[in-house]
Amino acid sequence: MAFTKIETPKAPAAIGPYSQAIKVGSFVYCSGQIPLVPETGEIIAGGIAEQTHQCLQNLQRVLAAAGADFDAVVKTTIYLADLDSFSVVNDIYAGYCGEIAPARATVEVAGLPKGALVEIDAIACVG
Repeated sequence: MAFTKIETPKAPAAIGPYSQAIKVGSFVYCSGQIPLVPETGEIIAGGIAEQTHQCLQNLQRVLAAAGADFDAVVKTTIYLADLDSFSVVNDIYAGYCGEIAPARATVEVAGLPKGALVEIDAIACVG
């Protein structure tokens, strides 16, 4: 089975040895997006709300590069530096979901790259 690397300058460049996403068959596996502003490579100013929006916008851009959108997402994982942020993140996340929300896991972690408060990854089906 062929693998296709998905890459777009509209989302932050990978900060390590990984791809923004990989397409295998009809599935797109998106790496976790932290709230980096693509043009600067820096964490967006603000708190958990601004960071959540930035993560989801970055994810949308990677999905678009793969020919998909959030309606094609079947599974996400949200990583939070503080689980007390769950309700804020959940409310924002709900605004990005299609008619059928993807399956999801949310976990609290000890730390995220560059001191981010949130990271979100996704798996989408494009076929």
